[in-house]
Amino acid sequence: MFQLDLKNGVPICDQIVNGFIKLKALGVLKGGEQLPSVRVLASQFSVNPNTVQKAYAILEANGIVYSVKGKGSFISDDDRAHKAIIENAENNFKAAIMEANRIGLSKEQLIALVGQTLNEKEELK
Repeated sequence: MFQLDLKNGVPICDQIVNGFIKLKALGVLKGGEQLPSVRVLASQFSVNPNTVQKAYAILEANGIVYSVKGKGSFISDDDRAHKAIIENAENNFKAAIMEANRIGLSKEQLIALVGQTLNEKEELK
């Protein structure tokens, strides 16, 4: 599973959404796997069940999960889920770039950092 960071300023609902998207993207959660019930997850994280319900609704609206009446929520394995995962990664990447630029990294430094990061990834293979 994933953990919530109550001090980072990101709304809990968004952290839950991003947590499941990340688990799906990493292959930890496969298509057809059932998510914990709203009550179970709310209890695990010690958050309001309405927060978990809202996160599940966002995940369903984005095609990451689907619901079966009386059974619960399940990880989707269709193209919409894949597109939502890519879009989430792009949004996180853009936010990181904007924050790095805001604190003073230049365009050239950011491009060099991306190149360096990709080179390090290649070396790990």
